[in-house]
Amino acid sequence: MANIIELKVPDLGGSHDVPVIEILVKPGDTVIKEQSLITLESDKATMDIPASQGGTIVDIKIKLGDEVNEGTVIATIEVAAAVDTGKPVGEKVVGQATTAAAAAPIAAAPAPAPAVTAPKAAGASGRTADIECELVVLGSGPGGYTAAFRGADIGMDVVLIERYESLGGVCLNVGCIPSKALLHASAVIEEAEAIAAHGITFGKPQIDLDKLRDFKTKVVGKLTGGLASMAKQRKVRTVTGVGMFISPHEIEVTTKDGVKLVRFQKAIIAAGSQSVKLPSFPWDDDRVIDSTGALELRDVPKKLLVVGGGIIGLEMATVYASLGAEVTVVELADQLMPGADIDLVKPLQARIAKRYKGIHLKTKVVAAKAEKQGIVITFEGESIPETTVFDRVLVSVGRSPNGNKVGADKAGVEVTDRGFIPVDKQMRTNVPHIFAIGDLVGQPMLAHKATHEAKVAAEAAHGEKSFFDARVIPSVAYTDPEIAWVGVTEREAKEKGLKVGVGKFPWAASGRAIGIDRTEGFTKLIFDEETHRIVGAGIVGVHAGDLISELALAIEMGAEAGDIGRTVHPHPTLGESVGMAAEVYEGTITDLYIPKKK
Repeated sequence: MANIIELKVPDLGGSHDVPVIEILVKPGDTVIKEQSLITLESDKATMDIPASQGGTIVDIKIKLGDEVNEGTVIATIEVAAAVDTGKPVGEKVVGQATTAAAAAPIAAAPAPAPAVTAPKAAGASGRTADIECELVVLGSGPGGYTAAFRGADIGMDVVLIERYESLGGVCLNVGCIPSKALLHASAVIEEAEAIAAHGITFGKPQIDLDKLRDFKTKVVGKLTGGLASMAKQRKVRTVTGVGMFISPHEIEVTTKDGVKLVRFQKAIIAAGSQSVKLPSFPWDDDRVIDSTGALELRDVPKKLLVVGGGIIGLEMATVYASLGAEVTVVELADQLMPGADIDLVKPLQARIAKRYKGIHLKTKVVAAKAEKQGIVITFEGESIPETTVFDRVLVSVGRSPNGNKVGADKAGVEVTDRGFIPVDKQMRTNVPHIFAIGDLVGQPMLAHKATHEAKVAAEAAHGEKSFFDARVIPSVAYTDPEIAWVGVTEREAKEKGLKVGVGKFPWAASGRAIGIDRTEGFTKLIFDEETHRIVGAGIVGVHAGDLISELALAIEMGAEAGDIGRTVHPHPTLGESVGMAAEVYEGTITDLYIPKKK
């Protein structure tokens, strides 16, 4: 006798309506526990969803492009009857298959799956602490250092633990900041080439990689050095090493000088995330790189494959293409940047399609082998690249949270099977004196979200009535052109049946965009039809990331279309496209002729 079990999507760390970009199994496949079933992609994160029980796949309940949430049924599997099917979270017995004719299916509905239970905390070590403090912060990324500094500013005795020599975490050292330094160099190259059409010729750029790397390093050094200085000014003690909880009030830090015991009253976990490494790639070969490896800029490969058409992959593709690499991008979904509206993505795709060797959607890598001549790739899907041998392969399929890598269970802190740590509006975990922020508390995995959560956590740890209640969090892709969006997307509004109206102003009618010869962009505002309040926005074009802030503020303040349209914007600027998009919605635009609807 065997049981038929539903496998469901587990806790997604607060994310909702996450697109399915890959289905890794099919009916008849035998899977083991923790084997990946599907891949989801949202904003900057891609995550594999594992099987919570082994068995044989009976039926797949979802398809590519579906949007799923916690509890969505992925598949049904057949498992041996001896397996305990009543305990694991995310499973429900829906029936039984049997070879015995007399056996009957289960008639009664099963009890609901039990809630995740907190792990039992370890007891105190009883050892003398090397360091004692009121507040310890584990991780010094934008969230971690902000939490430490805010805690110190309001009078707390703070210790900041960081595994690397420099403060700043992934974002400052091997993420947001160095990538933007390289993207600036890329933009200069592209602009110099483009201006030739208007009578100014600079000639082919001469790339000195050593100097470019030095520029990137200096940018990072200036910021990380500033953090170290501010930590001293605030009397925040820093400990360099790998920190792990060993009890609810103790962390062991493995440093170059040995293990140090830190005893604390309150803690904020800000341990971030790491790049997802797909097992099908030969990671022992240095020609296969993640985003960190891409930022090292070891060389400019003749042929570069970028696996993953999300924000990070496309940003790095922008850099390498400008430096002279022949770039091929493969993406499993049916569009680049699946989290963004398709109309925002189209101008970017049209521009890079002329510059890259190829952009291949609905395509995946099924095998990668390291050979002397390069990394040999086998593809599967609707659009197979001509090139199959690459000098370098950048795998950029998202990031996974580090919640399971800090010994949180020893402190009694709940962590999901995906590594997320559930928190409340004060960023408090199930353990009242321990808080968590940033990537490991859920989507979106963005530095600017972490910094705001950090201030809330520090203030709450100090006993203040502080809560994280941001209405919206903007997303930006620093590609060329940039893409930025905030709030409700047009696609999301349609899928949820929201009654919204759209005002879109094309940059082809913008004096500023025409003057800089970048008219491919547009500004789109989304309004609630009943209240005329703005609920979402999207911008594609140069400097879109700088422009989106006004719209995030407008949503936070509950601005109506009239408020935005009647706000005097300077002329000629790209920013005035925001006001004009509102005028398009209101029907008061004079910079375009839009016939009245009959």
